Amino acid sequence: MCRHLAYLGEPVSPAEVIIDPPYGLYHQSWSPRLQKYGTVNADGFGLGWFAAGDPRPARYRRALPIWADENLADLARVLRTTALLAAVRSATAGTSAEQGAAAPYAGDGWLFSHNGVLTGWPGALGPLAERLPAADLLELEARCDSALVWALLRRRLRDGQEVGAALADTVTEIAEHTSARLNLLVTDGHVIAATAWGDTLFHRLELGRSVLVASEPGDDGPGWLPVPDRSVLLATPDAVTVRPLDLTTAA
Repeated sequence: MCRHLAYLGEPVSPAEVIIDPPYGLYHQSWSPRLQKYGTVNADGFGLGWFAAGDPRPARYRRALPIWADENLADLARVLRTTALLAAVRSATAGTSAEQGAAAPYAGDGWLFSHNGVLTGWPGALGPLAERLPAADLLELEARCDSALVWALLRRRLRDGQEVGAALADTVTEIAEHTSARLNLLVTDGHVIAATAWGDTLFHRLELGRSVLVASEPGDDGPGWLPVPDRSVLLATPDAVTVRPLDLTTAA
């Protein structure tokens, strides 16, 4: 499993979101408070953010624990952004260990992270891979379950599906083939979309100013609300909507 978060709102430094909170993502790399599976998230980390006027996000990813990176503190301190997604990784057994396996993944103006696992990796997932065009498989950044999940979701987004529906249908498709934990998180710098499926997810809205969606709260302050399991969330600084993930209608 992993821990991840996404932020939209007034300009902040990544440090304010990731490092400074007493139980924030940086702290969650070695001592998560609510993680149900695994104990540490030391198999890599990543940060993706959007710069003003540029729809293509930038990324900084490493294959080492977030606390072992000597450059992150300065980078996170001086950057300013209105939209970011970050993650710390606890790798699924048998998956790649290189930098390319660390979220966020990126493509077509989106950032993506997967907190979870696909049971039976890799053998049981052949039918899922067969549904993708060969070109999509060749674009996989790493040999890992999260990269496959991103490819399945990205194909739906490329086909023009609305992001909430694309998330719901991707989760449903995977669940039909294997047991899985599928907390998915994406942003294009304008909206955050996420699923809660097998692990914790929370959001905090400061209306008109910012919204934060995270695996677990980074502090004990007010405003954090849990997202029910098997739900889809859509969030902007102006509103958060959560709806049940309806397996009977998703295709």
